[in-house]
Amino acid sequence: MKRAVARRQTWWLRLFIVTVLVMLVLPVPKPWDIMITAVPLALALVRPPRSEMPPAELTAPVRGRWIAINAPGTAVPSHGVKAYGQTYAVDLLQPSVDAPEKIGWSLHTRAPESYSCFGAPVLAMADGTVERVTDFWRDHRSRDTWPPLIWMMTVEAFAREVAGASAILGNHVIVRHDDNTFSAYAHLRRGSVRVTAGDRVTAGQQLAEVGNSGNTSEPHLHVQLMDHPVPTAAAGVPMRWPDVITDPADRDPRWSTGDPKPSALPGFPQNGQLFDATDRQPGEVH
Repeated sequence: MKRAVARRQTWWLRLFIVTVLVMLVLPVPKPWDIMITAVPLALALVRPPRSEMPPAELTAPVRGRWIAINAPGTAVPSHGVKAYGQTYAVDLLQPSVDAPEKIGWSLHTRAPESYSCFGAPVLAMADGTVERVTDFWRDHRSRDTWPPLIWMMTVEAFAREVAGASAILGNHVIVRHDDNTFSAYAHLRRGSVRVTAGDRVTAGQQLAEVGNSGNTSEPHLHVQLMDHPVPTAAAGVPMRWPDVITDPADRDPRWSTGDPKPSALPGFPQNGQLFDATDRQPGEVH
């Protein structure tokens, strides 16, 4: 029941907005006005039941040297919310020598092509069948200084919530794996997706390229594992990447947020952790 309600999260939010607008026009007596608007809002906040699936061992979706941010290795839920199946999601970007040490107040925005990870290959984390593909959202300019970042987190974020999960994920690919889990690869580069729904893919196969579409401040890959193909109806599933090589002392201070919280997922890179992803497959010994 909760999953069925959560699946229509976007529609409940839209209904809430409509009822608020109607209440501004029609003279509905109290407390009925509050009750009428509260019902769709409450339904929009319903989340799917928590998944009891154990952590899945997968191959990393990138190759080379990367940084983990908003990672479940530091705290769960990693992005602060459980909506859209992102309880154990992680964002990945590449280190940059010219990245500022802190967020500034400049109005200047950067083209996505100026970031080193833009266009990097995005790889399937396990064998499976492509469930869904979206590849029409544009790659926007950066939102990595305070003025555009505040705009992104308020006006733009609200508009994307009303538009639905696709507007938040941007260009994305969802793959159904043989254990009935689903991996989602988001913020992909427009026109870079190499697969279509129904295609069979293997671990390590290129699906697309890193982009800057959807709800993102700068080019990066957002990846997560779920128990349902529809993000609004999905609960997050924990994952581990045994093929990555990490040095606990090798961190990027720009993204590091201190010691992991008690809720952190053991064995996963923490915020600011630099890691190297090799071509080794899960369970393979070199």
